[in-house]
Amino acid sequence: MMLQSQATSTDLRPCKNGQYRTLMAILGGALALLILTTIPLSFPLLNYSLLLLKTSLESPASAASAAFRPQIFSSGNLSLLSALPCDLAIGDWIPNSNPKAALPYTNDSCWAIHDHLNCLKYGRPDGGFLRWRWRPEGCELPSFNPAQFLELMRHKAFAFVGDNIARNHVQSLICLLSKLEYPIDVSPSRDEHFKKWKYMSYNFTMAFLWTTHLVKSKELTTGGVFNLYLDEYDEAWTSQIAGFDYLMISSGQWFLHPMFYYENGQVIGCHDCFLNNVTELGIYHGYRKAFRTAFKAILNSESYKGITYLRTFSPSHFENGLWNQGGNCLRTEPFKSKDTALEGMNLELYMTQMEEFRRAEREGRKKGFKLRLLDTTQAMWLRPDGHPSKYGHWPQGNENLYNDCIHWCLPGPIDIWSDFLLHMLKMEGIRSAQERVQFAHQTELNQR
Repeated sequence: MMLQSQATSTDLRPCKNGQYRTLMAILGGALALLILTTIPLSFPLLNYSLLLLKTSLESPASAASAAFRPQIFSSGNLSLLSALPCDLAIGDWIPNSNPKAALPYTNDSCWAIHDHLNCLKYGRPDGGFLRWRWRPEGCELPSFNPAQFLELMRHKAFAFVGDNIARNHVQSLICLLSKLEYPIDVSPSRDEHFKKWKYMSYNFTMAFLWTTHLVKSKELTTGGVFNLYLDEYDEAWTSQIAGFDYLMISSGQWFLHPMFYYENGQVIGCHDCFLNNVTELGIYHGYRKAFRTAFKAILNSESYKGITYLRTFSPSHFENGLWNQGGNCLRTEPFKSKDTALEGMNLELYMTQMEEFRRAEREGRKKGFKLRLLDTTQAMWLRPDGHPSKYGHWPQGNENLYNDCIHWCLPGPIDIWSDFLLHMLKMEGIRSAQERVQFAHQTELNQR
């Protein structure tokens, strides 16, 4: 009887003045609100990646670029799994599932490869070093998609700042993009240290700005010895970053040379100078101060407001001697991560970079600058097989050229850097949104 009484008092039949319809409408609205709230929170990365590319694809474009748009969505690179957060830095090189698959480019198909990186042209007998792919722990990294990259770079400008290794990266990227388009050289001069190219169909400008040490430096007449002005900007590149949307800085191998360190115009010490009246400060002191000054130049710039990437240290792989003592790199397969680890100088240089990056990142956040870490060190440490060795040099008579275990063959392992970069570009919207939420939360806590 009690159950019957309760049912009578809460009768939901439609004949009861529309109460049933009203309550169902309320419940339906609540359910819809719940769905609309939880789905974006559950899958923000996928939503943003698709929205980002959809927005860029709906903008006016040339017929040349439109022909390649279907592959952006048919490639599978925008699946939910490929958009999930992923630590790119840690993983292993694994054999390609299809070892006979065509390479993204070859030394015959791309004109951008300099001869000292053109391992296949100059007789490297093995091609196995080209048949590996990087698999980060816990996720899959999509291979580079030139159509996606160029769409994301539409109406943008990207400058790569650094030394020979940075130029190595730029040549790799040009070759990867050559499947769609070659750029036009729009460099302001013939100086090979400062180059600028334009992808006309996308209104995308890419530049290479040369610097050996990121700060002002001067090579002494003795050769191979540098004066490093640790507190002074290298204006050769800092004066040219205005208007760029993206900047990637890097430096490393040049710091192994003997150096005299200057601050406030005075010698404060050195690295490998072996002079009794000059304090030996070591390589890491100069490395730290150089990155600190480079980041200062960027964060104090009034004309550059773009996103800055630090590409981490690229290790060399000389074995059985130094570069000038007969050392070489003759391995034909990658290391396994479980069998080796960064140590010694490589680890110390990497950690120094990381510390200065985190310091600059905190400072940049206060000023509204975005700094990002393109962490390639571990992946490249595992690739002793990817250097030119003796196969990347011009065969010029009896000229004695050292074995190159510093730069990277093209095509080769360095192509993975563009895979990393594209993944990070696609994640940028979510990363920025997360930072805004964190900043707002921290501001609220500080105001309490």
